[in-house]
Amino acid sequence: MFTGIIEATGEITAIEEAGQNKSFWIKSSISSELKPDQSVSHNGVCLTVEAVNGDTHKVTAVAQTLRVTNLGSSQVGQKFNLERCLPFNGRLDGHVVQGHADGTAICTHKTEKEGSTEFRFKVAQEFAALFIEKGSITINGISLTVWETTATSFKVTIIPYSMSHTNMGFVNEGDIVNIEFDVLGKYVVNYMKLTR
Repeated sequence: MFTGIIEATGEITAIEEAGQNKSFWIKSSISSELKPDQSVSHNGVCLTVEAVNGDTHKVTAVAQTLRVTNLGSSQVGQKFNLERCLPFNGRLDGHVVQGHADGTAICTHKTEKEGSTEFRFKVAQEFAALFIEKGSITINGISLTVWETTATSFKVTIIPYSMSHTNMGFVNEGDIVNIEFDVLGKYVVNYMKLTR
């Protein structure tokens, strides 16, 4: 379980392919503190640490994960947002994040404002019931608040601190990001489908 509060960014130093899977070696300030079998959110995708070598660690994404996230198009040099799982006695500073990405969204607008940056993201129509005005969403693992929604799009605003401490500063119009909708909302939508 995660909170959507990013601890560090890591840079992909190598990518290995084995069958339909891709393994990533990632260099970061927290890699040396990780251990095999630990769950870590990478751009909002929960992956298991397989190996640690100094200040780099290795994780693998299977075909399903590569299909529904932006990890399949990742390149060496790209930055991932990283978050270790919530300790049992920790604070929930963001919102409940599972690290199970629901899919991707496309950045359609990026606008610099005085003191912040606004992004608009377009999503598939099938996700229309899963985001609401002032609700929570996770973008590349970052807990954010949704506003100015349409049936297939929404806006978020990023403060300067988050722009410089996550990979949102590298997101531009046309880029694809990972999204995870609020788990409570997903349960409600599923319940409504089953009780119709």
